[in-house]
Amino acid sequence: MLPVWDLPTRLFHWTLVALIAFSWWTAEEGELELHMWSGFAILTLLLFRLLWGFFGGSTARFRNFVRGPAAVLGYLRDTKGWRAAGHTPLGALSVVALLGAIAIQVGLGLVSVDEDGLNEGPLAYLVSLDLSEQLRDLHEDFFNVLLALIGLHVAAVLFYRLVMGKKLTAPMIVGRGVLEPGVEPMRPAGGWVAIVCLLVALGVTRWIVAGAPLGT
Repeated sequence: MLPVWDLPTRLFHWTLVALIAFSWWTAEEGELELHMWSGFAILTLLLFRLLWGFFGGSTARFRNFVRGPAAVLGYLRDTKGWRAAGHTPLGALSVVALLGAIAIQVGLGLVSVDEDGLNEGPLAYLVSLDLSEQLRDLHEDFFNVLLALIGLHVAAVLFYRLVMGKKLTAPMIVGRGVLEPGVEPMRPAGGWVAIVCLLVALGVTRWIVAGAPLGT
């Protein structure tokens, strides 16, 4: 068993899962203030992941797993020929799509106002009231797109486990997994790097949230 995922990446992954579920619950229950705070937490995670994609462990860095169309097609033609720790080229597409969709969802929430006009996103002042209400509706509808992408992600994990015999969930929990002979394991980044990335992400989120009051 060799290192595959560093601790910050794993904490990001599972915290994001929990916060998306919590955001759904708060929206369904009408707990809008909690919903907004959950959105701010997700924004912080996204900003952290963006920074971690440049400064984190080797398998978390975008340059090491985001591939072009040729690499994706080559992987589809010969899945067994891919020899690297971390995301496959196809898995990278799923990750990028999910992160992009979550970013869109959070962005829509930042400029939305609720039906009663009592709670609004901190950036809602940047658009007109009519547009803010339209974006709120889009924020609600776009969640179905996010759910579809999450469903595809889960289905892919199950496919790899049941059909290809590869365990993807366990390494994301314990950080270690079985690698092919000769495959370089994950090279971690220093813990202080993760702390700095988190502090920067928190600072940017705080700056955005300070743009307007949470409610009236």
